Amino acid sequence: MSHLRFFTNADVAAALAYPQLIEALRQGLANLAEAPVRASHALPDDASLLCMPVWQKGQGVGVKLVTVFPRNGEKGLPSVAALFTLFDDTTGRPLAVMEASELTARRTSCVSALAASALVRHDASRLLVVGTGTLAAHMVRAHSVVRRYERVDIWGRHPEKAAELARQLEAEGYPVHVALDLQTCAQQADCISCVTTSTSPLILGDWLHPGTHLDLVGAFLPSMRETDSAAVARSRIVVDTRAGALEEAGDLLFAIADGAITEQSIHFELADLLHGRGHRQSNSEITLFKSVGHAQEDLIAAQLLLSTVNA
Repeated sequence: MSHLRFFTNADVAAALAYPQLIEALRQGLANLAEAPVRASHALPDDASLLCMPVWQKGQGVGVKLVTVFPRNGEKGLPSVAALFTLFDDTTGRPLAVMEASELTARRTSCVSALAASALVRHDASRLLVVGTGTLAAHMVRAHSVVRRYERVDIWGRHPEKAAELARQLEAEGYPVHVALDLQTCAQQADCISCVTTSTSPLILGDWLHPGTHLDLVGAFLPSMRETDSAAVARSRIVVDTRAGALEEAGDLLFAIADGAITEQSIHFELADLLHGRGHRQSNSEITLFKSVGHAQEDLIAAQLLLSTVNA
């Protein structure tokens, strides 16, 4: 297997720039690949193991294995670790194995930014990121590609972590501030990106002003949620995929169980946005994008990585 290549997280970070990845996702996700809903297995201590297969003619076959250990933050470690393996779809031979933590973080944030390019008001000036984990910095960088934010607030349960992240991003040139009061910052934000593993609502519907966009990323299990049902009910809902959302998106499943919305309230998928359907209708509309992850995003990112390093 001398042809098999291995890429570290550092290799992925060096090769996958946010603007190029957003554009690759814009083109690639317009036509969905075959990707069964991922298998999720509960591990001890609230941890999870996820398996995500995907294949598309001409683009390859891929499998991602992900572990999520929510308590890793107490040890100073990322909560998510992953590997992605890419195979040739005509011969089945393995082409590459890559550390996929960086791949996951970059494609996830770029998918959110891609949706935001159609759903966030063009005059939006304030971004709020809720959470201080691995994804938080990526969300600031990716969202800032599609909108020019004059102020970025970061809120976390531990203010010292938010302050450390703010210093890092400020050094990169972003107008970042630590949000000490979540409600006040949420009421002022034009785009709210949530990247936590919360099991109880953090953002309430009563806080949202007309024109707000909610980007819900962190909750990936039916038992998790980052918003209350009122926030969901006030929003026009777009999901990465309907099948995945109805299987795993706790924010939506809780709202359905509460009677705040129905399955028919899920108006559009990301692919609809890419075909010109479901874009923001007015400056007063509240929009919501809920992603639980789709394996095709990893396949597109892996193929971009290979094409970049082979160029």
